Amino acid sequence: MNYFYLPLEEWTNNFVDFWLIPTLGGFFDALSVPIALILDWVVYLLLLLPPELFTIILIALAWKFAGRGVAIFTLVGLLYLGSVDLWVDGMQTLSIVIVATLLSILIGIPIGIWSAKSNGVNQVVRPILDFMQTLPSFVYLIPAILLFGLGGVPAVISTFVFATPPCVRLTTLGIKQVPEDVVEAARAFGATSWQMLAKVQFPLAIPTMMAGINQTIMLALSMAVIASMIGAPGLGNIVLAGISRVNVGLGLIGGLGIVVIAIILDRITQGLNPKNS
Repeated sequence: MNYFYLPLEEWTNNFVDFWLIPTLGGFFDALSVPIALILDWVVYLLLLLPPELFTIILIALAWKFAGRGVAIFTLVGLLYLGSVDLWVDGMQTLSIVIVATLLSILIGIPIGIWSAKSNGVNQVVRPILDFMQTLPSFVYLIPAILLFGLGGVPAVISTFVFATPPCVRLTTLGIKQVPEDVVEAARAFGATSWQMLAKVQFPLAIPTMMAGINQTIMLALSMAVIASMIGAPGLGNIVLAGISRVNVGLGLIGGLGIVVIAIILDRITQGLNPKNS
């Protein structure tokens, strides 16, 4: 018998039941309100646009940033979503990805810059990112349910936690990879720390940062699908229903819808990277 396992389980449960929820429960409830509001608005806006108009916008973006082939694939893929009645589910999944990715960018990029500027911060952030990246994705669902209940909000939170590390890591890498002679030249011309970051390091780091954002979007999409297990709306529910009913056709329909959205987002965001243009 593993005598260490039971005490660790007990200590964890007691910490959550007797300190975390009573102490910070109000904070998590307050945090869920704006996230739910933003998520609802994004879903509303995506569904407000007629599917035909949304399709034209995405085709134009794909053509501009990724080329004619991706634009044709976008047309065929979105026609597929509409033809198998997955449009609403696809927009719900896309809304979770959008909100979680925006949170990851808003929080991940400043932390990445801070880590690049401070070795002390980097030493603290690196093991946290290692933990976030190596922890199995299903484990994120347990605290998400416990602290935020079921639905879209815990899906956004768990997706945000799972998808943020690439954004932080590649932002740090991009800033650190700026050639030292360029930094020294800017410093010689009297650039302040803020000017150095805004006018020298940040612009030169954008290609690497865009690669991080691309990976964040892909991880967000994969986690948004897994989050269907905690009541997240979208294409994940179709796949989950196919698994629970052992319905191969239903699972394939939902899976292909996820593939369509993933490829479109991947190719367009890759096209936004200055290095690939």
